[in-house]
Amino acid sequence: MRLRRLAAGMLAIGICFGSNTLCAQSKAIDVNKSSLKIRVFKSGAFSAFAHDHEVSAPIEEGKIDEGKADSSGHASVQLRVDSRKMRVLDPDTSADKRAEIQHTMQSDKVLDVERFPEIAYQSTTITSRGEGRWDVRGNLTLRGKKQPVAVDVSLQGGHYRGSASIKQSDFGIEPIRIAGGTVKVKDELKIEFDIVPAQ
Repeated sequence: MRLRRLAAGMLAIGICFGSNTLCAQSKAIDVNKSSLKIRVFKSGAFSAFAHDHEVSAPIEEGKIDEGKADSSGHASVQLRVDSRKMRVLDPDTSADKRAEIQHTMQSDKVLDVERFPEIAYQSTTITSRGEGRWDVRGNLTLRGKKQPVAVDVSLQGGHYRGSASIKQSDFGIEPIRIAGGTVKVKDELKIEFDIVPAQ
């Protein structure tokens, strides 16, 4: 079965869709039309009084290389996000509180953006799960640590959409706790993406 398009998406996340053997050429993704968001959830005794967080992670660049460069026989994708450009959205939160959350996210307690400005994903294998659906596996590098990440992907109206879950602790990040630990951030984060190939 021939897959005609290539796309990438993350976390952190990259995806390549080519033929079952090789991609014909390198392709870029349209970073202006593509989006990547991270959802952070709260837990703890008083979590009902706190807000979940939504973070925008603009894709800095994405490149898809020919499959022959990948020993598995599949094409591969490199995707990069600049952690310094990630922004807390949280529309229901006051501007002051949002700024405080933004500062914490960028600090050495979480992303440590001054030391680790780059977040990267390199896809490794792609497995078809039926018409217009794929299982993508690869390595995510975050805060200087590399970990395997699996991604569910589907093709919808020319867009490659999907999601993945990661644990902060896998990358050396201790989930934030506030109010004496009665409110804390869950270790598991959800990454959602909408990728548009460049024309």
